[in-house]
Amino acid sequence: MISLILSGGVGSRLWPLSREKFPKQFAPILSQTLFTKTVLRLSRLGEVQVCTSETLKGLTESEIRNQKLNVSQIYFEPMGKNTAPAVALACRVLEELGQADQILGMFPADHFIEREDTFFKAIDLAQKCAELGQVVTIGVKPHYPATGFGYIECLRESFKEDSQLKAFKVRGFKEKPDFKTAEQYLKEGNFFWNSGIFVFKVSTMIAAFQEHLPKMWAEMQKLKIDSQKNLLNLKEVYSKIESQSLDYGIMEHISNQVNIPCDMGWSDLGSWDDIAEISKTQKSKSKAEILSLQSENCFAYSLNAKKICFSGVKNLLVVDTEDALLITEKNKSQEVKALYDELKKEKSLLVSDHNFEYRPWGYYRNLYEEPHFKSKVITVDPLQQLSYQSHKQRSEIWVIVEGEGEVVLNDETLKVEVGKVIHIPLGSKHRIRNSSQKPLKFVEVQLGEYFGEDDITRYQDDYQRT
Repeated sequence: MISLILSGGVGSRLWPLSREKFPKQFAPILSQTLFTKTVLRLSRLGEVQVCTSETLKGLTESEIRNQKLNVSQIYFEPMGKNTAPAVALACRVLEELGQADQILGMFPADHFIEREDTFFKAIDLAQKCAELGQVVTIGVKPHYPATGFGYIECLRESFKEDSQLKAFKVRGFKEKPDFKTAEQYLKEGNFFWNSGIFVFKVSTMIAAFQEHLPKMWAEMQKLKIDSQKNLLNLKEVYSKIESQSLDYGIMEHISNQVNIPCDMGWSDLGSWDDIAEISKTQKSKSKAEILSLQSENCFAYSLNAKKICFSGVKNLLVVDTEDALLITEKNKSQEVKALYDELKKEKSLLVSDHNFEYRPWGYYRNLYEEPHFKSKVITVDPLQQLSYQSHKQRSEIWVIVEGEGEVVLNDETLKVEVGKVIHIPLGSKHRIRNSSQKPLKFVEVQLGEYFGEDDITRYQDDYQRT
């Protein structure tokens, strides 16, 4: 089986931690990121592929490299077009490679599954159903009348079963209901949360695209793929494809589909209430130290090593990052999206950027800025290097504080170690490389009048950004 991980989205309800350039699948919520947990889980099933956006290229490649994850193919979408084009893209590539008879599973990158034994049993049954020409969804048995999930309605007669699980024919998909409708779904017992997990034979899904989204498939057929599996004209193809979800474009129209309901300890971790709940049983990456006096049912998360004190309050959620602080009531954290949308209207950088940013070679953290200087801490991952570049509007001073490596300055190579200070004059060509198996860290002070990331002229780059 081939697993396709869809790694997009923003996770706006987890603002201010999750942002456009740092979505929740990469955020430090649990002991491992949700992306890493998903790849490791699916690696037990066979080959793993990832579909994500070009804007997450550096973050994705860094996570895969640093966590030593086994991913066979990454599709970088030039623009987000929802889930149907992503699935069509993977099917098109597999068809071109002569793998149309393969079973393909589609999995979100940012969901949590606690009972993996149940998950694997469900996927095993799903593969058997997919071999019989069915498109399979994995349903989650609801344990409360949720209004934040879509539902799948099943017929009561099973299509196929094993000793513990059953696959039921699907009657239809239901959009997120109001509370009264959700209560009725729970009472009837044949409505299940839509986990966003699909399993199917590639040829089966191709036939569904040909029948129900023929224009999309016709455009995808124009994709050119070379012998190295490079997608040569993906941007051109995507520019002509409509944005569409797999649910609306395909699943609501086909009859050859079944659902396997199971209780696998699933959560989409879609709100801070979910994070607060899961933190009761899972180790959190929060750096907050909490002191609570005469307070009840409060939760705090912080990216910073900070003491957060609750006094005489109840049911509060506090989320602290270096540039934003969220305070809300428990059971109202779904409304955080409204805050996010308001900030987006204001064109605030808080919806997209943290004061740190991941790059293919590592990451940097902004420390301080005034009109005539800016400082950063830059970390270069083992055996990685920055591009060979120059700046027209700033000079730089580098102070090595951890690790060792080499600096190339105007074609001269200099060894650097802790305590070494390097001056980069305005307009000089320069780069730094980490020649060791440990991180290389240095403090950078930029001097000038403009410090934008667009003041970079690249001459050589390992990551094809020249």
